[in-house]
Amino acid sequence: MKELKDTQNERDDRNLAIDRVGVKGLRFPVEVRDKDGSTQRSVATVALAVDLPEHYKGTHMSRFVEALNAHGGCLDVRTMASLPAELLKRLDARKAHVEFEFPFFLSKPAPVTRKPGLMDYIVRFEVEAEKDGPVDFIVTVMVPVATLCPCSKQISDRGAHNQRGIVTYSVRFREPVWIEDLIALVERSASCELYSLLKRPDEKAVTERAYDNPVFVEDLVRNVASRSNAHEDILWYRVEAENFESIHNHQAYAVIEKR
Repeated sequence: MKELKDTQNERDDRNLAIDRVGVKGLRFPVEVRDKDGSTQRSVATVALAVDLPEHYKGTHMSRFVEALNAHGGCLDVRTMASLPAELLKRLDARKAHVEFEFPFFLSKPAPVTRKPGLMDYIVRFEVEAEKDGPVDFIVTVMVPVATLCPCSKQISDRGAHNQRGIVTYSVRFREPVWIEDLIALVERSASCELYSLLKRPDEKAVTERAYDNPVFVEDLVRNVASRSNAHEDILWYRVEAENFESIHNHQAYAVIEKR
């Protein structure tokens, strides 16, 4: 067979290195262990990238997919963590970055009737490695919550406006932290957590719980940050809250990052 020209390895004379080049939008099955010892399978949206020195014209895109598929039909957390090092070897790179974002499901009983319902959360794993350097692992959970406005409660004769929000909570850790524990930390910081199944007694309970626990979006990120500061295994965090306001045509937003 005639040897085909390797255009990617040709020299580029613009003297511009690329920070990240690779593939994204891949979908791939993953397996995640639950805190109770069981495992659940999900489907992740995957991004894989490396740096590209200034003298190379391009990278070898097929090698990213080869590395991903080399581990069979389903990746687990340990394989995800080792994948950047494999990309460094396959692509002769100095830095590699991988992201896996997937839905994670928890069965939550309703607060009064205890009827179970599945809640879904978005989880993201980001792993970055440098040649002969450290490996950086960030876990992010995206948690929907309910908040009730303290100002509205204070000034209104009847009721108070409330809304759903989304908290995007990212951590680096000393020892691995369970996804379920990160979700619970966020939910405890809101006016009330959300459920997929509520009967009338449950609806009464969560409505009253939110009314008794009003929080601004500022309170929400501070509550999460305070709990993170008290957690012995969390080394760094970034907590971002966005409330989809029920009486405004905009969102309320706050963020805290531990430096």
